[in-house]
Amino acid sequence: MHTQTRRQREVLDFIIRYTESHGYRPSYQLIARHLGLNSRSGIARIVHDLETQGLLTRRHEDGHFHIDIGIGGAIVEIEWLDVPNISGDKEDWEKRPLSIPEFMLGGYGASSVRAFRVTDEAMAADQICQDDIALIELRDFARDGQPVVAVLSKSQIVLRKFYRAGADIELCPADENGEIIRIAADQIELLGIYRGLLRPMV
Repeated sequence: MHTQTRRQREVLDFIIRYTESHGYRPSYQLIARHLGLNSRSGIARIVHDLETQGLLTRRHEDGHFHIDIGIGGAIVEIEWLDVPNISGDKEDWEKRPLSIPEFMLGGYGASSVRAFRVTDEAMAADQICQDDIALIELRDFARDGQPVVAVLSKSQIVLRKFYRAGADIELCPADENGEIIRIAADQIELLGIYRGLLRPMV
């Protein structure tokens, strides 16, 4: 497996998200603008590096280059996040490990990542929507501002931004006008940190 740089992962993630939401590939200029860069040639070099890893391909058509997303590399299986003491019906596909291209894990191992079906629209302002599949790094601690999956009072599971507030924890939605959950630290079980996203086709 090739090791990707942070910038390569950002470019690949943006191309995938843009293609999913718009139905066509972004230009080098759009990618550069999204990443706050001035150089389209720098984006071209990153795309070339992703090509050598088998993750993207370019084709020349009607005088223009088009970027295609390639799977490339191995497929790995990700288990679903174990959510104890919370019942709920699961779809058949949620009862089997989730198969994804290995490159999507970046530098993380499959054993340290779990899949989680997002339960509400609290993070929609950050493009994390209900029924999306979040990739979660298993961890029981977080830094302020990190999106986390947590169990509250053994009865509710949420994906929110984590903040310490004295003896309490605040769990905030992406929309700053949304409802903030404040809960005693001993009433929250932190399951992991949000690291990536898959969105089912509609």
